[in-house]
Parts: sequence; C-alpha cells; structure tokens
Amino acid sequence: MNLQSVLVSQSKQPLTHQLLVALLKGYKRPNDKILSLKNEGLIEPIKKGLYIVGKSIGAERPENPLLANHILGPSYLSMESALSHYGLIPEKVFAITSMTTKASRKFETNIGLFTYTNLPLPYYSFGITMLNLSENQIAMVASPEKALCDKIVTTAGINLRSVAAARDYTLNNLRMEESDLAALDVQAIKNWVENAPKRNSLKMLIKMIETI
Repeated sequence: MNLQSVLVSQSKQPLTHQLLVALLKGYKRPNDKILSLKNEGLIEPIKKGLYIVGKSIGAERPENPLLANHILGPSYLSMESALSHYGLIPEKVFAITSMTTKASRKFETNIGLFTYTNLPLPYYSFGITMLNLSENQIAMVASPEKALCDKIVTTAGINLRSVAAARDYTLNNLRMEESDLAALDVQAIKNWVENAPKRNSLKMLIKMIETI
C-alpha cells in the first residue's frame, strides 16, 4: 500500500483517529504507524484524535471552515470569519470564529486560533447553510444575516438602543457597506428575533436596515 497516495486521496478532509486506523488496517500496530506518520511530517495534529495531511504531501488540505466544524461539534462558522468569507467586512480575520451549543472554548493549533462561542437553542439552529468551499469540501456556515446577528448578540457591551446606534455599529465599527446591509434578508432576522438573545438590539438592526 502506497501510504502517501492514500493520504493524498484523503487530503481534503480532516483525518480522524478512527479514519487513520481504518486506512492502516494492514498494520499490526496502527497507532504506532500514526505516531510514525506524525514524526515524519506526513500528517499534522490539530487536536487529540484529529489530523490533516502534512505540507510535505503537497496536496490540497481542508479549508478552515470545514476544519472548524470538526475541531468542535456541533458548530458552524460565524461572526467575523463568516462575514469576511462573504466579503462583508474589510478586515483580515486572524481567529477562526464559530458558534456552538457547547461551552465556549478556544483551540490553539499550529495553523491558527479557533474560537467557539456558546449560543442557546433554538436560536443556535437558525440561519445555518451548507456551503460548498471547493470540490469535496462542504462546511456548515452561518448565512450573512445570522453571522451579523451572532456578532451582535455575543459581543459584550453591544446594546443597540436606537436605529442610529445600529447604523453606527454596522457602518463604522464593522465597516460594512450600506448596499450590503440593504441586501440582507430582513424577514429571516424577524423570524429569529423572538428566540434570540438581545432581542431589542436585533429589532433595532431590523429597523435600521429597513431605512436604507
């Protein structure tokens, strides 16, 4: 078995310990072989039990939104990372930001910082899309509307008490464009608002978008 070819064939997906054991079923001690692959740089650990192919393989690796889904589940990419992915905010995002129903956590990895912020049900489950990142890579990502709402409801100190405050936060703080705000699906936000944290802030966001 050509292990490098096998790893190339799996390179676009995160490699769980269970998957690696299955791929190495011909070895008497698959766990020892996994350690050997790691030491040789053919696989790179992301967290305990989760790997990606090493850079030396020279193959396409999982994109961050897909990797974020696997580091902690259930979760979906949101806030700055999703807003940046859609081109709605200009700043480069350094942490990969996601939402989860579990406790908020951070994972420092060799490819970046992955953060997870807790959200309550049922609000958590709204506005999640399955996004095609590239061939054979599909990730759970917030819609543009949900990513913006998540940012507002989970950021400490943000309370939008007026239309003017909502306008200032989105245009001046997040540096979004009016045209992008106007294109958001306000009805979707209206459908979520009664189950959302910071309902009044989201209601002001809705009113502000409707004035554009």
